[in-house]
Amino acid sequence: MAPTHHPTAWDDPATRRAWAKLVTCALLGQILWPAAWLGLLAWYVIMSMTWTLWFFFVPLLYSFYRAFLQPSYISWAIHTRRLLRAYPWQVFEEPENGIGKVPGATAGDVWLSFPDPEHPDEKLPMILRVHIRSLWWRRRLGRGYATSKTQQIREVWFAGDPRFAAVIAAPGPRRFHLVQQRPMNRRGVADPRGAGPAALERARRAGVRLPDADSVTEGTTG
Repeated sequence: MAPTHHPTAWDDPATRRAWAKLVTCALLGQILWPAAWLGLLAWYVIMSMTWTLWFFFVPLLYSFYRAFLQPSYISWAIHTRRLLRAYPWQVFEEPENGIGKVPGATAGDVWLSFPDPEHPDEKLPMILRVHIRSLWWRRRLGRGYATSKTQQIREVWFAGDPRFAAVIAAPGPRRFHLVQQRPMNRRGVADPRGAGPAALERARRAGVRLPDADSVTEGTTG
């Protein structure tokens, strides 16, 4: 099913419903995972039996990991919404993808490649960092041969700018995933090189951290 033609992805009701599901799961996880961790910990303390540690150690550790990670899910959901409100959906049939062998990627990094908006003949790879939220995509990308799983993402929906950040989705849309280019410094500031003023302004509206306007102008004129 192709996305409807709206000025931005957020104008599509199906997109808003999918995002509402995403943020609801993130908020529920913020409540349930800490509760699960505290409940398992309390049960272990109440039982006061050393041998029970073997039964509770793995779920206790995993629930603590998810409780620690959950705030980032909410942050990603908010960033996803800003991108969806700034960019329209684009559909790419069988976008180039692979594992490693692109600048900035390690041997196990999966990536997708999309056209540069101002130089369509040039492709810009976007790396899916190893993370629990990227698992569904990583199982379907970079294989180099067709399987029943790879067919699920033969068509990829894309909302964003591959020079900065974007939301990718399976047709529907569903399975939202946030991908970002590597920042140019430790503060997470993106590299504005090659982007015009309109693209930079749109990226700022989408929540991309960019150098201040004066430094961008100086770098462009220099």
